Amino acid sequence: MTPSAPPRQTIVGWFANQPYLLLSLTSLFWAGNIVLGRYVAGHVPPVTLACVRWIGAFFLLLPFAWTHLRTDWPVLRAQLSLMTMLALTGFAANTVLAYWGLKYTQALNALLIQSSGPLCVALWTLILFGVRLTLAQLLGIVVSMAGVLIIILRGDLTALASIQINKGDAMLFAALLVFGIYSALMLRRPVTHPMSLIAFTTAGGAILTLPVSIWELNSGSPLIFDTVTLLTLAYAMIFPSALAYLFFNRGIALIGPNRAAPFLHLMPVFGSVLAIAFLGEQPQLFHLIGYVLVLSGVFIASRR
Repeated sequence: MTPSAPPRQTIVGWFANQPYLLLSLTSLFWAGNIVLGRYVAGHVPPVTLACVRWIGAFFLLLPFAWTHLRTDWPVLRAQLSLMTMLALTGFAANTVLAYWGLKYTQALNALLIQSSGPLCVALWTLILFGVRLTLAQLLGIVVSMAGVLIIILRGDLTALASIQINKGDAMLFAALLVFGIYSALMLRRPVTHPMSLIAFTTAGGAILTLPVSIWELNSGSPLIFDTVTLLTLAYAMIFPSALAYLFFNRGIALIGPNRAAPFLHLMPVFGSVLAIAFLGEQPQLFHLIGYVLVLSGVFIASRR
């Protein structure tokens, strides 16, 4: 009797098991979010932007997650405190602090601060669970951070002294510290379907930011409804929210937070590529050097 052929893997199944691709797309979507968040700082109040982002993401995900949510609800309810902490750190506090910070600082500062993201993740995985960076992961973070600095500072390291630190920078760094907690806690996430996890946490992010958003609007913060605002909200709901967090969670599940974190260094790489492609900036030698260093560092740190 001829043995039956193994089932063919679907494209979705193949895609869901490509952590490097998933994490690279996450960085691309988040890089766009930083640029847009700075661009619309005067159009949408920061807390309201975060709140609408998570409300929209939840309703986008709900049709795909409803069946899994019903099945996984007992598991999610049993770990309600952990799930609330994931929603608070990864969705509510992180995004509010980041959008708030972008109101007071430049995108250049934001991208520079983002380079410390992997170190924040490593710090919290060590504090909470005693998971230490390997020598390769530390080396990869250092190499890719050097590439980030070269790209952001346009090859002139003396420009680092001219960057002014303000309260927006402090908020952005606080957002990274909070996101580091989320990344570390993902090691203890309940065993559920990925759609259940992200639907629950986006709903939690919306609920936690809603009261602050109402207060923000009642305090007189301007909300300008125009084409820029609507396009920004649509992008924020779909790409850096629903898709990026789904991809990031899956990437952590496949390779762990310390190996996934160096992919955050791809954000300024993508940011500069977008500037070259859409804003007419000319590619320079420092772009190439920075890209090589960042990609080399990510490769070193993400290997087993």
